[in-house]
Amino acid sequence: MKRRDLLKAAATLPLLPLLMRGGTALAHGACAVAAALRPRVRPGQPGWPTSAEWEQLKRQVGGRLLKLESAFAGGDAAQVLKQLHNPFAVGDNPALTQTSGWADAWASQPSAYAVAAENAADVVAAVDFARRHHLRLVVKGGGHSYQGTSDAPDSLLVWTRHMNRVSLHDAFVPQGCAGHAAPLPAVSVEAGAMWIDAYDAVVTRGGRYVQGGGCTTVGVAGLVQSGGFGSLSKRWGTAASNLLEAEVVTADGRVRIANARTNPELFWGLKGGGGGSLGVVTRLTLRTYELPEFFGGVNLTVKADSDAAYRALIAEAMGFYQRALFNPHWGEQMKFYGGDTFEVSMMFQGLSKQQAEQAWAPFLAWVQSRKDCRVTKPFQALALPARHLWDAEFLRKHLPGVIVPDERPGASRNHFVWAGDREQVGWFIQGYQSAWLPASLLQPERQASLAEALFEAAQHQGVSLHFNKGLAGAPADAIARARDTATHPQMLDAFALAISASGDDPAYPGMPGAKPDLVMARRMAAAVGKTMDALRAVAPDAGSYVSESDYFLRDWQQGFWGCNYPRLAAAKRRYDPDGLFFVHHGVGSEEWSADGFTRLRT
Repeated sequence: MKRRDLLKAAATLPLLPLLMRGGTALAHGACAVAAALRPRVRPGQPGWPTSAEWEQLKRQVGGRLLKLESAFAGGDAAQVLKQLHNPFAVGDNPALTQTSGWADAWASQPSAYAVAAENAADVVAAVDFARRHHLRLVVKGGGHSYQGTSDAPDSLLVWTRHMNRVSLHDAFVPQGCAGHAAPLPAVSVEAGAMWIDAYDAVVTRGGRYVQGGGCTTVGVAGLVQSGGFGSLSKRWGTAASNLLEAEVVTADGRVRIANARTNPELFWGLKGGGGGSLGVVTRLTLRTYELPEFFGGVNLTVKADSDAAYRALIAEAMGFYQRALFNPHWGEQMKFYGGDTFEVSMMFQGLSKQQAEQAWAPFLAWVQSRKDCRVTKPFQALALPARHLWDAEFLRKHLPGVIVPDERPGASRNHFVWAGDREQVGWFIQGYQSAWLPASLLQPERQASLAEALFEAAQHQGVSLHFNKGLAGAPADAIARARDTATHPQMLDAFALAISASGDDPAYPGMPGAKPDLVMARRMAAAVGKTMDALRAVAPDAGSYVSESDYFLRDWQQGFWGCNYPRLAAAKRRYDPDGLFFVHHGVGSEEWSADGFTRLRT
């Protein structure tokens, strides 16, 4: 060796330990990245749990591990088909979801296995098993997700349907909040309970009110996590804004309490941040309120004889809404269809039937004064004692055509679905979009442009204005509570959520005779798009409600959560850094492939 080379070698010797440590660090870093990007495992692939490992999980959850297959493959297929119109039967089948799919987007397919959880320990076992074995994990309670987030093939399902206990509290104080929060009347609801379970306990039997969803079979936990608008949100705010505390199993397998002082960022994220992204909720506690004297509804359909008359009808309807109905008493929908047809299907609270009729008298007088507008469904107002709105026995006796009970042998007597909601059971979505419309559109100088946009929207698929899904016009306290949630801030100043949608008959994979017409579906989806384009011309930056929105929404982070998304992303990194919980267009999902099996970046 030359002297020069020897000196180089000698000079390098003291650096060798450092270089070796650096190389080791680099190697460890590369391994860590490779581990983080490791795909989730599918059946038949190396790493998929062995039969013995599945059996061990089954013992751990008290035998409540189910191996799933298509609901139409076994000996019960005929019975399943017979009950497809019954949302309670659909919800009781772990292989089905309440929506059968969406054209060119997703199809309802069962998981490989399901843990039929009965308590938080069962959920912990499932979460730990999925994390250890790199499995795709799915959570389903009510199974109403339009986005297909409550099912995925080749996954392990945490099925909370049997966790449905409901408990009332006279004076609830969240854990760790004594001296910081006043005791409040409340209700604790387990994750698998439907809103009919909550309403039966709180309203019918308890004589109080809890803000929840309009559809009785929707799961309580899913609705709260997605924001939680109901028919009467204009008075009591969103379900999320009335959440006092949650019990949730996070990705590390810990059972955590989340409230305003314990895990506050997790608590905030659960209030509208979308279900299935931050953990598995096992129990929620919601504030309850005094009941008003009456709940009620009104219905009306008017047809105009010309486009000019329809424009005038729409303009009058919007002016009338702003003058008489833009307040906490009124919720639900006005609908604008092709054929110059206008339909009203609204609910009210705190008014008598006579007061509701008086409120509508000026609009009815305007319609009757026109020779170019015809009432095709007469105005009808109905009011009933508030305690009986979800009282199945009362409704069977006095309003039998309004409800459809679960008629299976042994079914709960308090379970029913509103007759108008049955058409959604198992439906196949062709197109669906929503947009919050700012209250500024109701100002006199802007009503004409709003009316013209609604007229244009009606020329395509038509649109419904859901006044209860915008909080403008609500009491200050309801708006203040909703401001402290993760839901898009636009809903605070929106007078309505505009929805345009189209669907077809159930089309579950494997279902006999199920052949969705994709050509028709794409044509209807295009019509929905044109409908919403007309409205976005007057509300160009309108966000969407995460539960009722377009599967194909491009800028979904901004569209669903606006300025709240960075904070939600931070909560995701804190409580689920490895992305165990994945749902389509959920917080952190941009780091994963569309099917949730392959991580694209860390």
